[in-house]
Amino acid sequence: METTTTQQGDQQRSAEQRRRELLEAADRVVLRDGPQASMNAIAAEAGITKPILYRHFGDKSGLYRALAKRHTDGLLAALRTAIDASSDRRERVEHTLDTYLAAIETRPQVYRFLMHPAEDSQQSEQGFDVGRHTAPLLRRLGEELGTVIAERVDLGPGGDELARIWAHGIVGMMHGAGDWWLGERPCSRAQLVRSLADLLWGGLSVAEDRPGSPGF
Repeated sequence: METTTTQQGDQQRSAEQRRRELLEAADRVVLRDGPQASMNAIAAEAGITKPILYRHFGDKSGLYRALAKRHTDGLLAALRTAIDASSDRRERVEHTLDTYLAAIETRPQVYRFLMHPAEDSQQSEQGFDVGRHTAPLLRRLGEELGTVIAERVDLGPGGDELARIWAHGIVGMMHGAGDWWLGERPCSRAQLVRSLADLLWGGLSVAEDRPGSPGF
């Protein structure tokens, strides 16, 4: 019985390792091809056939969700670190905005793969449509940020609901402004950060930190 359990554990670890390797191969293709990244190209990069890739992820939607989780997990960790980077709230806000914008600026092809459908026929395989999947990703960012705000800022009665409203508004603003900025580059990243922080500062400047929290 113990031997069987050990074998199952080894098989699970092996499958998880293989999945990580395939996601790393997919990342390399996405960095190169952006939204045009195809299952054929990813399978070739991984040194496997496309049916084997389907076996691990189902279809391109499954692969997209796995990549989205991988990058969203990393972004959320970076945002949490940014929030704790300073004791001054205005600096926390600017660090958080800058962290998001730096992430999409540093890896624009990954951002475009996650947020924009390709205009060629490759994206139509398996009925895949990136646009259909972006809303859950943005909602997750909003919910995570809402939890952080609710835990750290005293917003009075109905504070949890207000924290979620603010958080989803902030994520929508970051996404909309960042998408426009990445495409047109009308100003420096620092200028965009300052301008967005100015817009946010009204409500955040007067709200008190929750007692005992690290602040926001």
